[in-house]
This record gives sequence, C-alpha cells and structure tokens, in this order.
Amino acid sequence: MKTIIQTKDAPAPIGAYNQAVLSGNTLYISGQIAINPVNGELEQKNIEEETEQVMRNLKAILGAAEMDFENVVKSSIFISDMNNFARINAVYSKYFNEATAPARETVEVANLPKFVNVEISMIAVK
Repeated sequence: MKTIIQTKDAPAPIGAYNQAVLSGNTLYISGQIAINPVNGELEQKNIEEETEQVMRNLKAILGAAEMDFENVVKSSIFISDMNNFARINAVYSKYFNEATAPARETVEVANLPKFVNVEISMIAVK
C-alpha cells in the first residue's frame, strides 16, 4: 500500500508522478529542482541559491510526511557541471549532521529538466 504525499509548499508535479510516495515507513521523494512553489519561477541567481531552493522544496515534502532531514537515508544529486560540486555540497551539507548524514551519490548529467544546474531526490525512513 502506498500513500501519496503532496504539499503546496513544494512545486506541483508536471506529468505522471507525485512529489513523494510513502510506502510503509519509507518515503520516496521525486527529484526536486529550483522551482519556487509560490510563483512557479526558477530560482537560478547563482548555484548556491538554486541549491537552497531545491533543499527548501525537499524540506517541505519531508515535513508533509511528518519527517525531516534526520530521516533521510539516501540522496541522489544530479548536477550539470561537476565543477559546481563544492558549491552545491556546501549548501547541501548545512542541512545534515555529518555524523548521521545519509548515503549519497553525485552524478554529472548532460541535461536536467528546464536546464537547471542541480536536481536532488531522497529516500527517508520514519
């Protein structure tokens, strides 16, 4: 059995997917990009602000499932340019305790939706 998780505090899905799906105690969060849910616009002033918006979107979805970043067990980070890794990682790392941070991979890809620079998906467990 699965429960669909939705919140107005994160961007609405475009297509046949949901913001997140809760199956048992495991939450699967779809990849988030830097869309501001208030105005639907991309936040791309710089890579730090773009990453902050992605993390705010993920935080909102976790909250809608009554979880937070301490519940995250796995992150997948997709970036358009590995040269931005350190700057993205600096923002991402602010959201986790290093001792209990989740497993993670970071992959450079050719293109991302709306040609953003970063997309992050997560798996969390209650």
